[in-house]
Amino acid sequence: MAAKPRLLIFIVAYNAEKTLVSVLGRIPACLRDAYDTEVLVIDDASHDATFEHGHRASLSGDLPFPVHVLHNPVNQGYGGNQKLGYHYAIQEAFDLVALIHGDGQYAPECLPDLLAPLRDGAAAVFGSRMMKPGEARRGGMPFYKFAGNRILTWIENKLLHAQLSEFHSGYRVYSTRSLSLIPFERNSNGFHFDTEIIIQLLIARLPIVERPIPTYYGDEICYVNGLQYAFHVVIAAMKARLQTLGVFYDRKFDCAPPDAANYVPKLNYDSPHSLCVSLVPRGSRVLDLGCAGGYVGARLRKEKGCFVTGVDRTPMGFEASLDEVVVHDLNTGLPGLDWNDYDRILLLDVIEHLNRPEEFLGSLHRALALNPKAEVILSTANVAFFIPRLMMLFGQFNYGKRGILDLTHTRLFTFASLRRAVSQSGFDILETRGIAGPFPLALGDNWLGRAMMGLNRVLIHVSKGLFSYQILLRIKPRPSLELLLRTAIDQSMVRAGRHFC
Repeated sequence: MAAKPRLLIFIVAYNAEKTLVSVLGRIPACLRDAYDTEVLVIDDASHDATFEHGHRASLSGDLPFPVHVLHNPVNQGYGGNQKLGYHYAIQEAFDLVALIHGDGQYAPECLPDLLAPLRDGAAAVFGSRMMKPGEARRGGMPFYKFAGNRILTWIENKLLHAQLSEFHSGYRVYSTRSLSLIPFERNSNGFHFDTEIIIQLLIARLPIVERPIPTYYGDEICYVNGLQYAFHVVIAAMKARLQTLGVFYDRKFDCAPPDAANYVPKLNYDSPHSLCVSLVPRGSRVLDLGCAGGYVGARLRKEKGCFVTGVDRTPMGFEASLDEVVVHDLNTGLPGLDWNDYDRILLLDVIEHLNRPEEFLGSLHRALALNPKAEVILSTANVAFFIPRLMMLFGQFNYGKRGILDLTHTRLFTFASLRRAVSQSGFDILETRGIAGPFPLALGDNWLGRAMMGLNRVLIHVSKGLFSYQILLRIKPRPSLELLLRTAIDQSMVRAGRHFC
């Protein structure tokens, strides 16, 4: 017979001497049939006899489960207390952990119903007081709390692209495996810990299920400062949203699945990808340096009949979409290729990842110096874009998972510094373009994303350096001194021969 899942019922308690024993007694004994169940109570430095009441109950023999009661000598806060309980659940190899409040606000009798979806693969199940219309008010929830709950939930759903009926219930059950996949230990120790853990689950793409629960408001003391709590939860949701846009970075929200792509094709709106496809002549032989997913090369082959060689240090299944693939780390120098074979060399969003971009550009010039047909299309982020400037104004310079301040970027450029680097490496600049921000990627490929991109394009005409999200250059290698000297010698010999004939 298969072993029962191990369940930890975790009770957070603060000044709960009047209610804790009752809460313990209301935990359904039927849970023994489906789960290997234990109870953990953590008293968060209460000023009353919460610990003593819980400890006596654990020794009484009246409860159907083993009960462990711990006491924090220093108050850890609502979120800090949860961190300890979840750490305990992971450390002790429980499969599931259920959070209950020691003040009796959430009915322990609902546990069997809340736990059921976890056995079907849910990562977390939240008890919601808002799923049944009118139940929250009938259960005694004050109108101002009801209204605040609905308003905050609406804001959070919009910011996080979620569809939860309630973000602010404290009745939750989790799989400990899911908790181990998110950095909950980095969350706040305050009451908005609950919001931050929801955000982490959403970012990690872990499935959340809601179940209706009854609402109960008695004479328990509320320790939450409502305005302060509302401010913190909205700020947390805004930070998470800005992080997805590449504007902000916070390590606690860096929990996306490892297979989540950092680089996605941007071929359906103005971007280095789409502009490159329009700039490369039909039938060209193309060398795509740092080709990432091979998206641009695949489009050039399909639409323009180009022969495409891709170079990247970690090909990820796109080999079939290109004519050739060379595995090579550009930080070690140029790959060993016949550079005279190519008409167009693509360097799209690559040089910001290189340790020594000027040295790399110099090597590229030397490789192409004897190839008169070669032209390079180069793009990079514009660090002088108005958003990083505004961030600096407010003392923020946050690297993130993507965007201009990508964590993997080692060098950043403005229009002037990029032109200087290119020119001093031996290239002539044929064309300079400013590119608008990828609003369809950030806001969705809809009317709003397209409208924002259109506005951005207009602003680029006002100030290219301020409103361009990216820089795109078409450059051509100048003849090397060796070639110029050889040409001068050859021409001199021709002219001298003519003169003495």
